[in-house]
Amino acid sequence: MDLLNNLIFGFETAATPYNLTYCFVGVFLGTFIGVLPGVGPLAAVAMLLPVSFYLPPETALVMLAGVYYGSEYGGSIASILLNIPGTPSASVTCLDGYPMARQGRAGVALFTTAIASFVGGIFGVVVMTFLSPVLAEFALLFGPSEYFSVMVLGLIAASVVSSSGAIRGVMMVCLGILLGAIGVDINSGDVRFAAGIQELRDGVNLVVVAMGLFGISEVIFSARGNIKSYATEKISMKKFFPTPSEWLRSIAPALRGSVIGSFFGTLPGTGQTVASFVSYAVEKRMSPNKEQFGKGAIEGIVVPESANNAAAQTAFIPTLTLAIPGSATMALMLGALMVHGINPGPRLIVEYPELFWGLIVSFLFGNFFLLILNIPLIGLWVRLLRVPHYFLYPTVIVLICVGVFSINNSILDIWVTLGFGLVGYILRLYRYEPAPLLIGFVLGPMMEEFFRRAMLLSRGDPFVFFERPGSASLLVIAMILLLWALVPRGVIRILIKYLIPNSNSSKRF
Repeated sequence: MDLLNNLIFGFETAATPYNLTYCFVGVFLGTFIGVLPGVGPLAAVAMLLPVSFYLPPETALVMLAGVYYGSEYGGSIASILLNIPGTPSASVTCLDGYPMARQGRAGVALFTTAIASFVGGIFGVVVMTFLSPVLAEFALLFGPSEYFSVMVLGLIAASVVSSSGAIRGVMMVCLGILLGAIGVDINSGDVRFAAGIQELRDGVNLVVVAMGLFGISEVIFSARGNIKSYATEKISMKKFFPTPSEWLRSIAPALRGSVIGSFFGTLPGTGQTVASFVSYAVEKRMSPNKEQFGKGAIEGIVVPESANNAAAQTAFIPTLTLAIPGSATMALMLGALMVHGINPGPRLIVEYPELFWGLIVSFLFGNFFLLILNIPLIGLWVRLLRVPHYFLYPTVIVLICVGVFSINNSILDIWVTLGFGLVGYILRLYRYEPAPLLIGFVLGPMMEEFFRRAMLLSRGDPFVFFERPGSASLLVIAMILLLWALVPRGVIRILIKYLIPNSNSSKRF
C-alpha cells in the first residue's frame, strides 16, 4: 500500500501539464542531439543545465533526465544509418544495425531499436521502483576486488565472442587497454605514454576513439567500394516491421538485455557502455544464431538497446540514494540537485518524496514519448540513406569533426580521430574487429584502478581476489570462457575422456 500511495503521489507530481511539457521537451531535444555524432548525453545535459536553474527542482530533474535517456536512444540512429555511434554505448548497435541498413532494412532496425529501448526503459523503471533499496544495498557489497573481476569478465567475454576469432579478439582488447593507459596515472601523477604531447595528459577521449574506429573508417571503407543506393526504393510502413520469426527471436534477448542493463546501471562507474558490450557478448555466446551476429542479426540490436536504456534508468539509483554518480552525466544531475539546495543520499526519498517518485513516474511518460515520437519519424531517418554519397560523406566528416572539436576545443582531437579512422580501416582490411579494442579502452583504466585499490587494501596480497566469494566466482567464469574459446575442441574431448573414462559427455563437444 505504501508503494501504491507513493506511485500515486509521484503521478500527481509528474502528470501536471507543466512537468509533462518539460519532459517532452527534454526527450525531443535529447533525441535530436543524440543523433549528432560525438555530442552525446553529457554535452546535451551540460548545454541545458543552465536552463534548469530557473525551474522548480522536480521539473528541472524531469527535463534533464528526459534529455539524458533521449540522447541515449538518439545515438543509435546514426549508428544504424551511417555506422557512426552518436554515443559510446551505441557503438555496439553499429555491429548489426548498420549491416541491416546496408541490406535495405534500416526501417526494421530503427523500429526494433525503438521497441527494444522502450522495453529496456520500462524494465529499468520497474526495477527502480521495486528494488531501489535492495539494489543499493547490493551495490554497496561490491568492493574493489569484485569490480576488478567484473571488468576482467567483461574483457574476456568481449574477446572470445569476436567474429574475427578469440586470439585476434584478445589482441584487440590488449591494444585497447594500452591505449586506455595513456595520460596521467591517478595514483602517482606521472604522465604515461603521452610522447610529450600536452593535450594527451588527460588521455584519449572515448568519443575520439569511437568516431575514428567506426565513423571515419566506415567512410573510407565505403568510399572505395561500390555502395548500393536506396534512392529509388519506396519507403512504406510495411517495411518497418520485423518478420514473425524475428519478433519471436527478440523476446528473450530483450529480457536478458534489460536484466543485464539494470544490473550494471546500479553499479557506479560502469553504466550503459559496459552494459551494452557485456549484454552483446553474453547474447552472442548464448544465441543459436551466433553465426549471424555482425551480419545483421536482430538480436544484435535488441540486446544492446534494451540493456542501454535499462542501465540509463537504473543509473539513477546510486546517484539519488547513495549520492554516488556512476558517470559524468550523473554527476551533472547531482550538481543540478545541489544548486536547488537538495542533498542526494539515503534521506532523499523521505525528505523529497515528490521529487523521487515524481521522477520515477516521469520515466514512464518519457519512454512513451520516445516511442510515440520516434516511430513516425522512422521514415524521415531512413531517407538519410537516399542522400547521394558524394554529399553524405563530406557531411558526415564535417559533423564528426565538429562533434569531436566541441569536446575539448582541440584541433589535435580531430587529427587523432582521423588517425584512428585510418587504423580502423587497416584493421578491417586484415579482419580485425574494432569492437573489442573499444571495450578494452573503456574497461582497462577502470580495471587498473580497482586492481590497485584492492592491492592497497590487502597490503599487496594477490589472493584477495580469490578469498572473496563474489570475486572468485567471476574470475572462474572468466577463466572457463577463455579456455573454452582458446583450447581446441579435440583437446577438450581428450581431457573429458581421460578425466571421466565412462562418461559420454565428450560426445557433446
